[in-house]
Amino acid sequence: MLENINIDRDIKIIFMGTPDFSVPVLEALIGKYTVRAIITKPDREVGRDRKVVAPPVKQVGDKHTILVLQPERIKDYVSEVLSLEPDLIVTCAYGQIIPKAILDAPKYGCINVHASLLPKLRGGAPIQYAIMEGHKKTGITIMHMNPRMDEGDIISQAEIEIDEKDTSSSLHEKLKFLGRDLLMETLPKIIDGSAPRAKQNSSEATYAFIIKHEDEKLDFNRTKRELYNHIRALNNWPGAYCNLSGHILKVWAAEMTDNYFPELINGQVTKLYDNGIGVKVGNGELILTEVQLEGRKRMPASEFINGIANKEELLNKILA
Repeated sequence: MLENINIDRDIKIIFMGTPDFSVPVLEALIGKYTVRAIITKPDREVGRDRKVVAPPVKQVGDKHTILVLQPERIKDYVSEVLSLEPDLIVTCAYGQIIPKAILDAPKYGCINVHASLLPKLRGGAPIQYAIMEGHKKTGITIMHMNPRMDEGDIISQAEIEIDEKDTSSSLHEKLKFLGRDLLMETLPKIIDGSAPRAKQNSSEATYAFIIKHEDEKLDFNRTKRELYNHIRALNNWPGAYCNLSGHILKVWAAEMTDNYFPELINGQVTKLYDNGIGVKVGNGELILTEVQLEGRKRMPASEFINGIANKEELLNKILA
């Protein structure tokens, strides 16, 4: 919770960001400084009805009557950005490499709010990878930007533990407010020149590249822990999946058991439980507890099972 904020309207900021994760940061900046402009991605068609929707940060900008620019490529808008003469540029989940001409322009530099403890998990999907890789903690890094992806000097960091039941959705909610609070704590130090600056140790760097479709598929040869983390990491977007009788079955939640079925092959349905579908995996069993068959709604696996006329047909099916 932000308290006792000193307003400083003399500091002129350009904010670059797009998704919901960026919104608390942007709103906090608007509350304290002068946000000259917001730069975000163009409006996109979403959903089956192809409705055109503005990015969340544009909606905030419109609410506060702030100039919003939406270039497909920021490198084509260098002159427009420079003409705004920002004292500082703040980026948060913007998703593009910023040209050096822009990085060098502001008096206080160009800084980024990144959702990992750099140099770990550089890239566009750090929240998902933190869970997928079984990290016990993650956090926020405020960093100076350079022309390379997430390689700039570190100014400040704050960490949180990853709960055993965290999904990317729940961790996203925690981190977006942690990012807001750490940024607002750090900015006065950047402005008065007292902020520390530490180079990253690139030998310790790991990467969290954007999730591709092939990364979403479950491999039941893996361990139950790896699969459990994989499912949590892709909930609430884009979702892990497997194939059931030629149809895509999204898997949104699962539980691990101590059961083992050496006589079955990996991916084979072991048992229909009250709370879901048991599946043989590399070192035991996983129960799929929330699923979504293509063309249908997301539902508890128990409801999915109840909707099957001949439940015996599901037993011993192979999920691939």
